[in-house]
Amino acid sequence: MTLKQVMAQLEKLGTELYRKVLPRHGIEQPFFGVKYADLYKLQKQLAGEHELALELWQTGNHDARILATLIVDAAALGSRQLDGWIRDTENRVLMEAVAGVVARSAHGRKKADLWLKTKAEWKCAAGWSIVAHLAAEDPGVPDAWFADKLTLLETGIDNAPNFARHTMNQALIAIGSYRAALRADVFEAAKRLGKIDVDHGGTSCKTPDAIPYIKKVVARLKSKKKTATPRKPAALTTTSRKKRKAVRKAASSRRAR
Repeated sequence: MTLKQVMAQLEKLGTELYRKVLPRHGIEQPFFGVKYADLYKLQKQLAGEHELALELWQTGNHDARILATLIVDAAALGSRQLDGWIRDTENRVLMEAVAGVVARSAHGRKKADLWLKTKAEWKCAAGWSIVAHLAAEDPGVPDAWFADKLTLLETGIDNAPNFARHTMNQALIAIGSYRAALRADVFEAAKRLGKIDVDHGGTSCKTPDAIPYIKKVVARLKSKKKTATPRKPAALTTTSRKKRKAVRKAASSRRAR
């Protein structure tokens, strides 16, 4: 599909209901108001269309940019492109989507280290969202890197920008949920931090308490592990069946002797 065709499809998929919802989340025009379910369907059709993703981003349309984050080849994005995407980001929804792209790129840890230090709300929030993504999705990142982030989080959360506090809480939850070696440290930090206050504006969104949330995630992960379907043994070939039959026959003959 060409850019023109995709934009026409997005416009067709927009709904009046979502056009009313988006501004409550700080999302400004231009947008069509496309539901995520429809964006995911387009993602399946357009996955890997990297150049199209770059074109979609350049439109400045919110729905087009969200779709761009879903289909872009994160590994093909350079450091400057990622900096440009976060500079263009002006709302929490797009920030979360961009953070997911950065986490999948080759620059995730480096960008998190840099962006956590800024007072710019969406960039700082994206930095912590990257930490959360990496904790949950990249087992190759050492626990020591997350331990450093716990210290930075606990000492800096009081002076962090509003929505950065929400993604700091997300990072705390992700580290506690997926990094067992750091879970006790996370619980102690969460107790010291107490309730984390975030202004979510006119939305029904909430910032959850870390400890009970982590316990639920851990319980769910354990449950999934227990109920995982065991792998079936490979089917026997004709040759292997004959060999096993011969072995049984030989064993039977030995017992008879």
